[in-house]
Amino acid sequence: MGVYTSTNPATGETIATFEEISDSELQDLLSTSENAYRQWRATPLDKRREILTRAADLHRERADDLAALVTLEMGKPLTQAKGEIQLVASIYQYYADHLEEFLADEPLDISGSGSAVVRTEPIGPLIGVMPWNYPFYQVARFAAPNIALGNTLVVKHARNCPQSALATEQVLLDAGLPAGVYLNAFISSGQVADAIADPRVRGVSLTGSEKAGAAVAEVAGRNLKKCVLELGGSDPVLVFKDADLDAAATAAANNRLGNGGQACTASKRFLVEDAVYDQFVEKLTEQFSQWTPGDPTDPDTKIGPLSSVAGAEELDELVTDAVEQGAQVVVDGGRSENGEAFYRPGLLANVNPEMRAYREELFGPVGVVYRFGSFEEAIEIANDSPFGLAASVFTEDNSLAQRAAEELEVGMVWINSTSKSAPDLPFGGVKLSGFGRELGRFGFNEFANKKLVRNPQA
Repeated sequence: MGVYTSTNPATGETIATFEEISDSELQDLLSTSENAYRQWRATPLDKRREILTRAADLHRERADDLAALVTLEMGKPLTQAKGEIQLVASIYQYYADHLEEFLADEPLDISGSGSAVVRTEPIGPLIGVMPWNYPFYQVARFAAPNIALGNTLVVKHARNCPQSALATEQVLLDAGLPAGVYLNAFISSGQVADAIADPRVRGVSLTGSEKAGAAVAEVAGRNLKKCVLELGGSDPVLVFKDADLDAAATAAANNRLGNGGQACTASKRFLVEDAVYDQFVEKLTEQFSQWTPGDPTDPDTKIGPLSSVAGAEELDELVTDAVEQGAQVVVDGGRSENGEAFYRPGLLANVNPEMRAYREELFGPVGVVYRFGSFEEAIEIANDSPFGLAASVFTEDNSLAQRAAEELEVGMVWINSTSKSAPDLPFGGVKLSGFGRELGRFGFNEFANKKLVRNPQA
């Protein structure tokens, strides 16, 4: 039987371990979730709103303690961890505030006599498979809208964030959520597949790698279950010659290096027009140099360790492969003397399709710079990726920005900004970045039954 382990990536110290539950215990959880669903779906909206609001308040009240868990388990600098918890609070509050609006019947303008409305109803117990890079935020994106809608949830968190997983469950219970509506489950990948296949489960949401997404989608498809997949990204930043280069370089560096570069929507590829390429690279290099790995518990630290030694090793393999095949080192990053999981920010150029770094996601503080000579070339480079999550366009020409937004093969486009999450903005991608959306009204409706009620006599 496997374990979930809290290991401080800054020190390598093991803090706590938790054993996986047995197959029979998983069956008990699924039964509990199904029984809770029948009661929760009938809970008055006023009560749901009260619980969601209280969950938001508790996240704010416990922000210091919850943020400390994030820093402990995956190495996020404390200041950034506190920002994550504040974002989580805003997500629960958003769905509390919009509950009636999102659940209101939608009358249809029909050609026949009588009336027709579409009602938004829950579908039942769901499985959530969550990642480690945003231990509370990723869960909130899945949990808040579905709790509001009336579904019940069984959540498998990442193996290195068990204390964060338990803390999330406790916050929701303390907010007044009835037992069984949200259940933490320390289970294996095999047990996840069994749970998805179980007839009591109606859908599954996963945030993680494309490999994990494919495995979940296969089981979900075989069992005719709805699934939402938020997978990897290799987000391009297009910098045109009329852009504010200082603003673009600052935004690009912050987005690439925040959270140690361990974000699916981190800016990973910087595409720069020939006329300003040298200027922009100089400014970006200056920005990168200001990010020095350090103790993540220090409020002044901007970048801590990666989440694990394995993560640092995997990133180093991609960088080494590129350099050995001729990539130019613009900023010399690499393994840091701070500890095995620490990695200095790096920047590469002259990366070509023969290198793994051209196609694979660099999940850490390393970026790649490309130059382009025309709009068409910029779009071609940007779209030449298996991923399609987010993109950014920096230019003072709004018509050019809108044209780029139309042609970029991604789920989200930001103009004169890099991607930022907010409760009211839909989040998701295309291609190997997955499908489905989280947050906003779109996320609310992913696991909803849009039920038609037609009355020809009304």
